[in-house]
Amino acid sequence: MAQGKRISADIGGDALQAIKDMGAAARLARTRAGDGQAAAAARLGVHVQTIGRIEAGEPGVAIGHVLGLLALYGIGTSLQEPGPGQGAP
Repeated sequence: MAQGKRISADIGGDALQAIKDMGAAARLARTRAGDGQAAAAARLGVHVQTIGRIEAGEPGVAIGHVLGLLALYGIGTSLQEPGPGQGAP
């Protein structure tokens, strides 16, 4: 199982990397905006530790908090349908 908060199932390597990439993007956008973690936490309405966990790429953080932090700094997300032979049939 991945490090960080307990999660209900093992997460594949691609998904773990995506989580880490989102955290890094959030950190970069926050620092470029001149905000500290405490300011981001106050704006998002979460504990400062949650910001640190998101930015560290921990997989156990609530998806709403992750997407909220990204949106707070203008980072959009999009989904891709799996191609033939990838993911669900």
